[in-house]
Amino acid sequence: MTDESAPVLDLRDIHKAYGGLEVLKGVSISARKGDVVSLIGSSGSGKSTLLRCANLLEDSQQGDVVFCGEPVRWKGTGHGRVPADRHQVIRIRTNLSMVFQQFNLWAHMTILENVMEAPLTVLRQERGIVEERARRLLDKVGIGEKCDAYPAQLSGGQQQRAAIARALCMEPRALLFDEPTSALDPELEQEVVRVIKDLANEGRTMLIVTHDMKLAADVSDHVVFLHQGLIEEEGPPDALFGSPKSARLQQFLSATAA
Repeated sequence: MTDESAPVLDLRDIHKAYGGLEVLKGVSISARKGDVVSLIGSSGSGKSTLLRCANLLEDSQQGDVVFCGEPVRWKGTGHGRVPADRHQVIRIRTNLSMVFQQFNLWAHMTILENVMEAPLTVLRQERGIVEERARRLLDKVGIGEKCDAYPAQLSGGQQQRAAIARALCMEPRALLFDEPTSALDPELEQEVVRVIKDLANEGRTMLIVTHDMKLAADVSDHVVFLHQGLIEEEGPPDALFGSPKSARLQQFLSATAA
């Protein structure tokens, strides 16, 4: 059972290595209902890996992943550690919808079919209810007229908005965004940024890995700067972007502003 008073997602002392390469060295972050937490940092700092550990797409070797007060159960240790309960993993994943950098839409399905697929096959919901919700969400992200188009017929910005509608159609407790705008040119990027801002204004719980400092500053309640697998600095966006304390964060922000 989930605890409504607990954080939606609570990551505690997460460690992750690939062979001898230690990517996360003990990272803890928490997001309560309605929180928008942005993860920033240079390439290789561990941002996307942390997001994948949160969604159980990657198995961390140490630390706790707690969803709405319910800790993930593990068996084994170190590199041999895996989730102990497959049904628990499926249940948590259905409540943590992920939006990827490269859209990951099914090329052979229409946009409407893409958005409907997971609620139909994973949640086994009734087709009429799912279709009504999917059409409403495609309208919400501004591409309702593209229902019958295929992904190849859409721009990158439209495809990413379709991917967001697909994530929302699962009615998740939280949304996880992995560099949602980095594959887009600046004009198309703004289409997606507007949708993410609207979701933040609605009080959606979101974890966002982003290279877009303006997006992080505008939508976040809390910003986490990762450096070499550890949290170098974190806090509200005004403090982090307005008066960064660590020399590494100052250097990073200067480079991104250049």
